Amino acid sequence: MSIIHMTIPPLPHYIIGGYTIAPPGRKHPTRRNIEVFDLLVVTRGCLYIGEEERHYEVSAGHALILRPDAYHYATLACQEQTGYYWIHFQTTGAWSVSDQSEAEELADRVKERTLTSSFYTTQTFIKLLPQFAKLLQPSKMDSLLRQLVQLNMNDHIPSVKWKQQLVFQEVIEHLSASMEAQGPSPSALCAEQAASYLREHYRENITAQELGESINFHPVYIARCMQKEFGCAPFDYLMRFRIERAKLLLLQTDLPIARIGEEVGFNHAAYFTSCFAKYESISPRKYRQRFSHG
Repeated sequence: MSIIHMTIPPLPHYIIGGYTIAPPGRKHPTRRNIEVFDLLVVTRGCLYIGEEERHYEVSAGHALILRPDAYHYATLACQEQTGYYWIHFQTTGAWSVSDQSEAEELADRVKERTLTSSFYTTQTFIKLLPQFAKLLQPSKMDSLLRQLVQLNMNDHIPSVKWKQQLVFQEVIEHLSASMEAQGPSPSALCAEQAASYLREHYRENITAQELGESINFHPVYIARCMQKEFGCAPFDYLMRFRIERAKLLLLQTDLPIARIGEEVGFNHAAYFTSCFAKYESISPRKYRQRFSHG
C-alpha cells in the first residue's frame, strides 16, 4: 500500500470539489501533472483508474488519492452507473510517498520529535494518509463530503471558506483513521503509556521500578520501547520534559531560579542549573535574561 506523508503544519487545504454521476461507458479523464491532489470517494459503482504503473478498482466505500505530479488514466470504462465525490486539495508543506514498510521506517526516524520540542517553536509532525483505502465509516465520510460540496454555493463568504477548511480536516482525519485501524504497535503503546506517566508525574521523584509498576511493564522493556519510539531512555525523556517546563516558567513568571527548579522536579538548585545548562548550553538565568527587556 502506498502511503502519503504530509508534514504538518501547514495543514492541507481544500480547493474545490463536487459530486459526479458517471453513466456506464464513461471513463475517468486522462491527466498528467495536474498540480493538486485529487481525492476520489466512490459511493456506488466502481471507477477503474491507473496512476503511473499502478491500477486501482475504486468501488463503493473506497477512496483513492491521485497525486499532483503523476500520470492518471482510466484502465476501463464504468461498467454501471457510478457516483463519486472528487475533491481537489493541496499543501504548501513538504510531502512524499512511500510503501507501508518504508513508512514505518520513516516513523521510527522521526520519533525524535519530543527531543527537540520547544513550547516556543512550531513543531512539525508527519500525517500519514493511505493513497487507496477502504473507509472505516463510509456513511460518515459521505456526510462530510456532501457538506463540503454544498458549502461551495456560498464560498465567496470568508466564514463559509473557513467552515470548508474545518470540514476538510475532518475528511483528512477519516482517511488517516482508515489506515490506523489496526492500532499502535505493542512497543508504541508501552512507550506512549510511559511518556504519559512521566509527563503527569514530572514534579515527583520517579524510579524505574515505580514507572514499571505504574504501567505494568518491566523497566528494561520500557527503556527499549522508549528508545525505539522516542529515541531516548525514559529518564532522558523526563529530564527534557522538565527542562521545557522550566523554560516556560522562566519566561512566564518572575519566580526565583531555585523555586522554578523545585516546581519542575529538582530538589537542588545547583543540580537544576547544571542540567539546564547541559541541555540548553546556557544557564537558566541567562536564558531568562535573553528574553527580558533592557
